[in-house]
Amino acid sequence: MTKNKLELLLEEQDYVLIDGAMGTMLMEAGLEQGDPPEEWNVLYPERVQNVHRGYVEAGSQIVLTNSFGGTRFRLKLHNFQDRVAEFNIAAAQNGRAVADNADKPVIVAGSIGPSGEIMFPLGELQYDDAVAGFAEQAAALTEGGADVLWIETMSDLNEIKAAIEGARSVSELPIVATMTFDTNGHTMMGVSPEQALRELRATGSLIVGGNCGNGPAEIEEVIHKMHREDPNIVLVAKSNAGIPLLIKGELSYDGTPEVMADYAVRVRGLGARIIGACCGSSPAHIRAMADALANTDPDTVASFAPKQTSTPTPKPRTREHRRSRRRR
Repeated sequence: MTKNKLELLLEEQDYVLIDGAMGTMLMEAGLEQGDPPEEWNVLYPERVQNVHRGYVEAGSQIVLTNSFGGTRFRLKLHNFQDRVAEFNIAAAQNGRAVADNADKPVIVAGSIGPSGEIMFPLGELQYDDAVAGFAEQAAALTEGGADVLWIETMSDLNEIKAAIEGARSVSELPIVATMTFDTNGHTMMGVSPEQALRELRATGSLIVGGNCGNGPAEIEEVIHKMHREDPNIVLVAKSNAGIPLLIKGELSYDGTPEVMADYAVRVRGLGARIIGACCGSSPAHIRAMADALANTDPDTVASFAPKQTSTPTPKPRTREHRRSRRRR
C-alpha cells in the first residue's frame, strides 16, 4: 500500500511541527467577533493564505485549513448552510497554494471541527445526520486538495465517530482525530485520554491526540496517559497558548512564546510526535517552539514527567456555550 505524505514525513523526521491558531490571526487581520471565518476563504483568500504562510515560515510543516466551523451545522447559524462546498473547497485551495510554494514539505490538513450540536439522546442531532454533515465537508476538503482530514476539538465519542465515518464514506485521505480534555482531565462528555485512545484506535485511526483545552500542563498529562496506554501510536499535542483570560471584555491567553517553547520540548519527551499550538497562539509561538525543539538534545527530554496542573475546575458548559465555541 502506498504511504501518504504525512506517513512519509513522520518516517523521515522524529517530530513534525504543526501550526497555531487560525482564528486568532484572522481577528488580528480584521475578522469581527461572531463573523464566520470560513467566509473569508472566498472574500479574502490572500489574508487566509498569509496566515498559513506565516506559520510555514515560522517552522510549521502541517497547516490546518480555515474550515473548523465549515459544516452545515455551524454555517446555518449565518444562513450559509448552502455554501459548505464552496467554503471548504476554497479553504483547502488556500492551504494548497501556500504548501505548494513552500521551500520544504508542507502537509495541508482539512480541519473538521465539532458540529456545535448535542448528539442524541442528550440532544437533538441524530447520528446519521451527523455522518451526512461531516461527509459533506470532508468531500469538499478532499476536492479542494487537502492531504489529510483533521478531525479536532471533539468532546463526544459518538460525534467524533460520526465524523470519521462520514469522512471515510467520501474520501480515501488519511484521518487524524483529536479530542479536547478540559474538564478535570476528561472531555466535556466525560471521556478520559485512555478511553479516547482505545476508542479511536478501534476506528482504525493511526494518529490521535489532544488539542485546545486549558493550557500546556493539561495537554502534557493527556499525552502522558495516551503514550502510556499505547507507546507505538503517533500522538498529536496542540495546546492553547496558556489559560484563556477575560480582560476588559476581551479574551486573551497567558502563554508567552517562551512558555510554549518549554511545553513543546516537554510534550515531545512525553511521547508526542506532532506538536503545535491552538487558541491564542501565533507564528511567534510556533517559531519559539521550533527553535526549542531544534536546539534541545533528544536524550534530555525522555525523562520528563507531566507538570501538575492547578487549573481550576471549569464551570459546566451549557448548550449555548457549545454552539458558540470555536478555535481562536
